[in-house]
Amino acid sequence: MSSRKTSLPNRDSEDKYSILLPTYNERENLPLIVWLLVKYLDEGGFNYEIIVIDDGSPDGTLQVAEQLQKIYGEDKILLRPRAKKLGLGTAYIHGMRHATGNFIIIMDADLSHHPKFIPEFIQKQKEGDYDLVSGTRYHGNGGVYGWDLRRKLIRLYKKEVLVCLVERCVSKGYVFQMEMIVRARQLNYSVGEVPISFVDRVYGESKLGGNEIVSFAKGLITLFATT
Repeated sequence: MSSRKTSLPNRDSEDKYSILLPTYNERENLPLIVWLLVKYLDEGGFNYEIIVIDDGSPDGTLQVAEQLQKIYGEDKILLRPRAKKLGLGTAYIHGMRHATGNFIIIMDADLSHHPKFIPEFIQKQKEGDYDLVSGTRYHGNGGVYGWDLRRKLIRLYKKEVLVCLVERCVSKGYVFQMEMIVRARQLNYSVGEVPISFVDRVYGESKLGGNEIVSFAKGLITLFATT
């Protein structure tokens, strides 16, 4: 199967990375994940922005995000909150509409994926001019600690590729990221992989309740039936 490449010219000096961070009750984790993102992205000399999409967290997550914006600056921390919890997939779509980078990184705010891997994603993308890069636990030195199939992966996308994929995806919840990879394969987009380790959330409870697990299972069935 041939790979479909996008036709962007090489413009490393102009590359900007928009990190989308959907949050719901992450007041304990958010300061640490933002600090780590800033640390590793600054050390790499990358041009970036962190977009926090809070879905009306009752624990004061948005207020914590506002304080972080004062610390790191409005050019680095963008707040794009929503009034209530509307689903992970729609949170990414909402954040993407506000992203100014030509690359978009989507990840969790609960520290199940360490930001230290992001420079490796960026390097991998540049090596093969991949349309997207996904984290995997199945190759190299990737590992898993307290991880199960419900966990999501850090992903790096060319923005125009992500826009194209979002237009074709029907999932809105936790199946969204899995569907993105399936659609990418269907469209012959090139996919690079980086081995990463996964850890269970640091603070707080898992977002996946019984109803969400059922919805996830139904979403998988729908995904397999329609692809």
